[in-house]
Amino acid sequence: MQDASAISADPKDLVAPEPVPAARQRLGQLVLIAGWAVLLGTLAVQVLSSAGLIYKGFDNWRPLVYAYLAWAVAFGWSQVLRRGNEGSKALFVLPAVLFIAAMVIFPLVFGLYIAFTDWNLSAFEGRKFNGLDNVRQMLADPFYWNALANMIWYTLSVLVEYAIAFGLALLLNSQIRGRKFFRVVFLLPLMLSPVAVSWMVGKSMMEIRFGPVANLARWLGWENPSFFTDPWLAKLSIMAMDAWTFIPLMMIMLLAGLQALPREVLEAARVDGASAWQSFWKVVFPLTLPVSITAIMIRIIFKLKIADIIINVTSGGPGGATDSVTSFIYREYRDRSNVGYGTLLAMVYLVLIVVALTLMLNIAGRWLRGYGQEEA
Repeated sequence: MQDASAISADPKDLVAPEPVPAARQRLGQLVLIAGWAVLLGTLAVQVLSSAGLIYKGFDNWRPLVYAYLAWAVAFGWSQVLRRGNEGSKALFVLPAVLFIAAMVIFPLVFGLYIAFTDWNLSAFEGRKFNGLDNVRQMLADPFYWNALANMIWYTLSVLVEYAIAFGLALLLNSQIRGRKFFRVVFLLPLMLSPVAVSWMVGKSMMEIRFGPVANLARWLGWENPSFFTDPWLAKLSIMAMDAWTFIPLMMIMLLAGLQALPREVLEAARVDGASAWQSFWKVVFPLTLPVSITAIMIRIIFKLKIADIIINVTSGGPGGATDSVTSFIYREYRDRSNVGYGTLLAMVYLVLIVVALTLMLNIAGRWLRGYGQEEA
């Protein structure tokens, strides 16, 4: 006789899945086909109308939204009809999937379509397909490639920010007087928006005529303390303001990693006679590598989006020396109203970001595994 405990140990074997009648499955397939027909038919009419190939189309994209909602209802209904209880369970996940498709996938597809059009908001012709003209313009655009080169320098500055943040985290993790007060004070820049920092520091404190930082530099012997006329000085000033804003983010992540370290290991290193530097390099730094890589990657993501400070302080000047890709794309939209070309630049930049971050994560993972094996 079969052991009853073995049967009760796996309750899903007690209930067989309810078979779905063939007629119900066929009805579910018809409902799904009808939903797809409505969605694709509406999309075809809208695309042909937008391209000017037919003249009896929709005035806007609202019918496509209604068709998408009808397809979503038909898709969910067909799941229940064809799969029974399993389809009913899938309905709990379906709203999230449909929301992601509507808010992420559709804008990406639509943006890809816009990237290959000539769409200038200041022109009377409206939007029209222009093939690879935007790609050729991008390849011959020195300002865009200059902005990409600037992003390399901005990204490399994250390493300096990491070193400063790690030092501050070590300081705040030690037994110093007023430690809680300094933790709050060091987090204050993170509470300010980059726009506020750009006006408070870049436009006020570093202003060449009346700014206190400029007056201090003049008192120290700098005759013309202009922080935003020399290309490299302007770039360093932008880096400094951005670093002042976001170093607390890295600091608080590293501080959390330091506080999570096992005290027994640190005490063992101290008992074995390790110096402060040896304890840091052989114990603290290896144990905090995972959180360090996480902090650096998150900071790089924020750095790749830098635009607020640049737009408000220098507008990319002098001569594009401080331009980032995001600020350059912003000016393409705002100053030139060039939606098609700006969208192509944004799409290319998105691909570059995804590829670069993927490579950095792979390299960091391999290095972390190799470092762990060497330490072992």
